[in-house]
Amino acid sequence: MASSLGFNFFFLPLVFAIFTRPTLAVFRPSPWKLAHATFYGDETASATMGGACGYGNLFTNGYGTDTVALSSTLFNNGYACGTCFQIKCVQSKACYANVKYTTVTATNLCPPNWSQDSNAGGWCNPPRVHFDMAKPAFMKIAWWKAGIVPVAYRRVPCAKKGGVRFSFQGNGYWLLVYVMNVGGGGDVYSMAVKGSKTGWITMSHNWGASYQAFSSLGGQGLSFRITSYTTRETLSLWNVIPSNWQVGLTYNTNFNFR
Repeated sequence: MASSLGFNFFFLPLVFAIFTRPTLAVFRPSPWKLAHATFYGDETASATMGGACGYGNLFTNGYGTDTVALSSTLFNNGYACGTCFQIKCVQSKACYANVKYTTVTATNLCPPNWSQDSNAGGWCNPPRVHFDMAKPAFMKIAWWKAGIVPVAYRRVPCAKKGGVRFSFQGNGYWLLVYVMNVGGGGDVYSMAVKGSKTGWITMSHNWGASYQAFSSLGGQGLSFRITSYTTRETLSLWNVIPSNWQVGLTYNTNFNFR
């Protein structure tokens, strides 16, 4: 089925999942901590498309404009991709007093800028904890002309509609999978893939939210095993990809972390 924006989605009603535990743990919010936030791009959030996590078109893939680029201290070499945060403006006249917080998903890296002092432009220089928000998200909590504001933040569960999604790239001997729409902690620690003619194959972390397997899996139905970085819970999704899968397409499942 093709979306109006050109992405192809396969909806697979005849799939089932087996969990490694009877009940998956529910991710709980973390305590509030202090940091600072800036914004990048304009009101359209077009500058946020793509990004270091590899989510591509954030509108098509369900992330919208409520997104954030993390300083490398938080980004954790891409393992923080997909994590969700509540952010509220504090201790500034630029804060909107009637807004408790906004919720954003990590989709990008805010790289260091060593040409500037960490307290004067190099906001994302390690070891600073910093949030560079999409402008529409920043505008929900503060007056945008302030440029930078102090914030309180905490990790929260990612409330996602539907199941985990897989976007395929690669070739006949290399499968690169971008993992999207992950609920619960939102992050991925490890992945494995199983073809209908193979055993489980451990996938290596490529970058951001992508994992790869150097194996010939064409013409086989695929199953995936995903482990959360935060909770270490494992979700096994059996037979969720049809044998006629193709690179360049995105596939939905019906199962997710909580």
